[in-house]
Amino acid sequence: MVTCDERDKRAIQVIYHPCLIVEVLSPSTEAKDRGKKFRNYRRISTLKEYVMISYEQKVIECYRLNEKGVWELYTFSEGDEVELKSVDFRCSIESIYEDVVLEAVEDDEE
Repeated sequence: MVTCDERDKRAIQVIYHPCLIVEVLSPSTEAKDRGKKFRNYRRISTLKEYVMISYEQKVIECYRLNEKGVWELYTFSEGDEVELKSVDFRCSIESIYEDVVLEAVEDDEE
């Protein structure tokens, strides 16, 4: 979580005015992160981007609030440069996944 809000300057345990929230997905939390958490996060007036990082493949999903107040999805995958506009950050997706061993996901097909 990142804040650029003066009201959070002395925050010790809780940030109330984030501009960016990043979640690393896991099998047990993915549905909640995509659903209930994101619904709640959208109520935060200062939030500009919500990022979900996949645990099973090199994929990063960034929901970004546009100038019309609509959340737009930007998906980054292998070979892409990840851009987080809320904090003016750019880097290759390979840098984010450096030294990460991705979990093998079994197909449910039989």
